[in-house]
Amino acid sequence: MRYWWVNQNQTYRQEVGGGYLWSPKRKQNGQVNPFYEFMREVAPGDLILSFADTRIRAFGIARSHAYEAPKPAEFGSAGRNWDRIGWRVDVGFKEFSFVFRPSAWIEHLRTLLPARYSPLLRDGRGVQAVYLTELSRSLALALADLLGSEVSALARVESVAESMLPLATPEIALWEEHLREAIELDGNIERTEKEALVLARRGQGLFRARVQEFEKRCRVTGVERLEHLRASHIKPWRDSSNDERLTGGNGLLLTPSIDHLFDRGFLSFRGDGRLLVSPVAHAASLQKMGVPIDRDVDVGRFSEQQAGFLEYHRDEVFLRSRKA
Repeated sequence: MRYWWVNQNQTYRQEVGGGYLWSPKRKQNGQVNPFYEFMREVAPGDLILSFADTRIRAFGIARSHAYEAPKPAEFGSAGRNWDRIGWRVDVGFKEFSFVFRPSAWIEHLRTLLPARYSPLLRDGRGVQAVYLTELSRSLALALADLLGSEVSALARVESVAESMLPLATPEIALWEEHLREAIELDGNIERTEKEALVLARRGQGLFRARVQEFEKRCRVTGVERLEHLRASHIKPWRDSSNDERLTGGNGLLLTPSIDHLFDRGFLSFRGDGRLLVSPVAHAASLQKMGVPIDRDVDVGRFSEQQAGFLEYHRDEVFLRSRKA
């Protein structure tokens, strides 16, 4: 279990009420924001403390890893300058019935505050620039003990029971369905192209045929039989232009398990062919799915076009933070 602090001054009602965290991927100027990058490190079972209006108002257990999702419509004018697409983590929250202001306990907490990425100033006020930041175990336990027996006990468990971690809501599927409907209603797209674009979402049709022109096997497992391989977009279908959705260079042939891992950001590749494994991926499960995690793996160099799309995948999908 890891421990997290989230500042929700602008979006507390929406996020806690809706059961999620959501952040942009970058600052407005395009720079990397470490407090958004931390979203990529959250794992199911992690403990999250929610801070808003100078107090810790709720706690929660992460129910998913981060995944790409549109900015929630219920945000309204909150974060009007944020990018439309960001990171989402599903969380089961529970609100406190009492008022707890960390500033009232800062003499007890001050020595535990980190020098970098601290959620609190030395006087106990919250740091406005923070969205999500990690808490050390010592700071998390000190806060948990002050917050009561339920949180204190939860913070000390090795792992949360699977029954408390339901599957993530189908946000991505709903998002892609809206995009599919927009394609169907677009009068500027020919019927045959519409059909190709819709089939490409499932790795079928023209897109698959184009991928098969130069991809002959699963890069990770080595499986060559086409009936066991899926044509997977490198830059996700939902993020791609119509041309990119049909470009063979935006695809790989992968077995279903590897396709799942790649699509959810647990695996990626460098352009030179090195396999990359997310630090939040469940190592034992990856091994059972045929992923060699105990050694460096070269899956073969990619084309220049594939390498460009893989750079996008590493930046926008792969679950490994880029914080300095």
